Amino acid sequence: MKILVCISHVPDTTSKINFSEGDTKFDTNGVQFVINPNDEFGLTRAMWFKEKQGAQVTVVNVGGAETEPTLRKALAIGADAAIRVNTVASDGFSVAKQLAHVVKDGAYDLVIAGRESIDYNGGMVPGMIAGLTNANFVNNCIGLEIDGTAAKAIREIDGGKETVSTTLPLVIGGQKGLVEESDLRIPNMRGIMMARQKPLTVVDPTEASAETTSIKFEKPAPKGAVKLVSADNLDELVNLLHNEAKVI
Repeated sequence: MKILVCISHVPDTTSKINFSEGDTKFDTNGVQFVINPNDEFGLTRAMWFKEKQGAQVTVVNVGGAETEPTLRKALAIGADAAIRVNTVASDGFSVAKQLAHVVKDGAYDLVIAGRESIDYNGGMVPGMIAGLTNANFVNNCIGLEIDGTAAKAIREIDGGKETVSTTLPLVIGGQKGLVEESDLRIPNMRGIMMARQKPLTVVDPTEASAETTSIKFEKPAPKGAVKLVSADNLDELVNLLHNEAKVI
């Protein structure tokens, strides 16, 4: 079984986020980048298939040379090879088209992507890959078993879980729950050394145009100062809740 794991290169959630050029561009200065958390759950599940079923695991990213350390980390975790599509990840459709081209070219049986990335939170790419490659698709996936060409997936739905049966080729949008958080892997020294010897192939992009454009970014407004009201002054509390907070 050939597995392709899509890896997004995203800012660490502890990084301070700023924008430049009139709040139209994300400022990467001083920002630490990591593997997208949803993708990390998918990569760990792919490692299980590799170890238990002998699957071959390749990771892929759409982006410039600055994303290669993130791909090398995925290789250190245990992926067999990496592919970087050498173009800017401009929007969901263009990224999905680049990834779909890689999927078709490599004839992958299973594509594991995060349900969304934590930077732009578009949530579009996995479904678009499935549509462009004519593969089955399960989103919000929190469980996956493969037996030959048959697959059983568990996905999160409103108010519960749904178990579905499908067949390969399959694209999933994975998330927390696909593996236990305690099972996520940290590269060890042996893995880091081996990652240096594994192939990281840079491929030219296929023709694709961005269908959406980010006009402007805006940070949430800072929280106002806290007002303390004496426990004996209920009238003032009611007045503030009614006239200022407007919640009653």
